[in-house]
Amino acid sequence: MKTNMKRRHFLQGATSVGALALGASTGLIPARARAQASTQTLITNVRVFDGKSDAPSEATSVLIEGNKIKSIAPNLEAPADATRIDGGGRVLMPGLTDMHTHLVWNVGPAELLGAHADYLAALALQDAEATLMRGYTSIRDTGGGIQGVIRAIDEGRFPGPRIQSANAAITMTAGHGDFRNRNVPVRAFGGPTETELQRMGFVFHADGVPEMLSASRDNMRQGANFLKIFVGGAVSGIYDPLDIAEYSPEEIAAATGEAERWNTYVAVHSYTDRSTRIALEQGAKSIEHGNLMSEATLELLVEKGAWLSTQTALFMSELPDGFSDAQKDRQKQAAEGLDQMMTLAKQYGAKIALGSDMVGSLETKAEQLKEFTWRTQWFSNLEILKQTTSQNGELWAMSGPRNPYGDTPIGVIEPEAYADLLIMEGNPLEDTSVLTQPETNLNVIMKDGKIYKNTLA
Repeated sequence: MKTNMKRRHFLQGATSVGALALGASTGLIPARARAQASTQTLITNVRVFDGKSDAPSEATSVLIEGNKIKSIAPNLEAPADATRIDGGGRVLMPGLTDMHTHLVWNVGPAELLGAHADYLAALALQDAEATLMRGYTSIRDTGGGIQGVIRAIDEGRFPGPRIQSANAAITMTAGHGDFRNRNVPVRAFGGPTETELQRMGFVFHADGVPEMLSASRDNMRQGANFLKIFVGGAVSGIYDPLDIAEYSPEEIAAATGEAERWNTYVAVHSYTDRSTRIALEQGAKSIEHGNLMSEATLELLVEKGAWLSTQTALFMSELPDGFSDAQKDRQKQAAEGLDQMMTLAKQYGAKIALGSDMVGSLETKAEQLKEFTWRTQWFSNLEILKQTTSQNGELWAMSGPRNPYGDTPIGVIEPEAYADLLIMEGNPLEDTSVLTQPETNLNVIMKDGKIYKNTLA
């Protein structure tokens, strides 16, 4: 793992300088002191939901050594100097995971275009700590230049979840990530070589197969763990109606082929049936959203073993200030397809991941916790908890050797998995709303074997 960490020292993202420069001046660094330095932690008298089983265990113990779970059994022994936590019969479960986040997008669309990179980095670090303190110990960032933020967290300079990143999302001209003024010509006709969002690492503009290959390769050069491309219209886009199919099959195939050569995969933003089907046919392994796909396309997704990365909070929450009426209308269209997609996905046994995709403000980001209650109209409490733990962990592992944290499992409580865990008041298998009030209900938050919150001491 240490070797993998060192790789990040060579990576630079749009926010890297801002992220590292903040260390001496913010109030976040003292949170490092909350991390537990003991090499072993013994947790006793807990009922373990391991992320896979259908019910929590009887009262048992969990021994953590370093950053991994060592053993799970009743009446475990530990050295005298080990940290000890008596769970008092409470439920212990894996740390939450979110497979669709944008850590650096914490302002409205208009402000985003003119914001200083170091300001965005400061907000991203604040968002990272807040995300961890809501119980999320690993997240997948699906578009945004946060390599410097990741490095600062991995080095222990700031608290935050473990993060896999796509780096900049890849967009075509007039696609989801094209936020240029209409009066700015594209590069091919004398326009600037990069846009504001490209300069800050949010997006790569790529038209045609050669540019798609270059964008894919540069993302990998920057340290991306997987690739993300926009293949269909969007809620938050400016020029792309929700119904259009973005990128040709040849362009999509160029990205998936490049990802395969890097031994990782492509995730695609898509809502409509046509764009989703084309992406699946060209080798995409993770469909982000997919709300408007048909039953036949859902069958194709299952046949190809691709993941359906789903969100509810994005469509059932109010969009924050700064979004236009047109964007709000597209949000409504996407929300209308959510019921059919979720129903079909469950019916066909699709591999379902849980994400949130909340953007625009730190306050809006907190609504990611509503995923645990809004999903109950389609899924049981157990199904939802498996989505945010072991199932998300399977999608996480798909980046293979590009996973900077190695092949150690996340989302499960088992020997040799990362020691990411929560102890809480109440039983989320009986009531998932327990997870929506972390301030009062989360007694212990542990990530990577380090304790960031403990009210049981």
